[in-house]
Amino acid sequence: MVLALRYKMDTIFYARSLIPPVHMLRPRKFKDLEKKLGYKFKRQDLLERALTRASVRGGKKGRVDNERLEFIGDRVLGLAIVEVLNTDFPEANEGELARRYNRLVRGETCAKVARQLGLGEHLILSESEAESGGRNKDTILADAVEAVLGAVFVDSGFDKARAVVNRLWSASEETKPDAAADAKSALQEWAQGNGLALPLYVEIARKGPDHAPHFTSEVRINGKAPARGEGTSKRAAEQAAAGALLAREGVKGVL
Repeated sequence: MVLALRYKMDTIFYARSLIPPVHMLRPRKFKDLEKKLGYKFKRQDLLERALTRASVRGGKKGRVDNERLEFIGDRVLGLAIVEVLNTDFPEANEGELARRYNRLVRGETCAKVARQLGLGEHLILSESEAESGGRNKDTILADAVEAVLGAVFVDSGFDKARAVVNRLWSASEETKPDAAADAKSALQEWAQGNGLALPLYVEIARKGPDHAPHFTSEVRINGKAPARGEGTSKRAAEQAAAGALLAREGVKGVL
């Protein structure tokens, strides 16, 4: 009987040795995204949470979303960018550093990074949010990329998160020494330098469906004729309007 029991136990252990661990059986759900990030998560649930919008929760208690990770990621991104700017621009004054910093961490830049990662297709949204074009909205994409950075930080600490930020943001014009100011910033600086009132932006029109809107904006400065611009987001239209006014006034050196 003892021999029979031992044989049975040996058989069980041998059979178990042929079965790979659970994590090996489970395909990595976000393998392509991890490859683009240049980071492999130890805890896949953190990445899934980072991609889950609060709209999915639908008021249900206990269901997690990405808001907490977004809060963490916002701080991680800010500190990583400050470190890059402090190292790369040792002679820059506070004003220049602030301008570069704001343009690197703003929603438009974060959304651009998210699109480069193809983050939209991985987002976990409510049905209504998905149908309204949520996978391509700047605010949702920007929030998600910050949440992903927060997830990397929670998973492996600041050094790993900083490496992801450096990799994804390295192509930005703002990390280059000769980067010019964007149109809205340049227009504000030009207006102040000439003793004029600050620019005022007005949305003139919005056309198209929610998932593919088209905006027309007008910029107004007292004492100057207004200028208009168009774009696929409100900010893009405002940038175009600012650029049009600067071009008309003969101001150069703007992206």
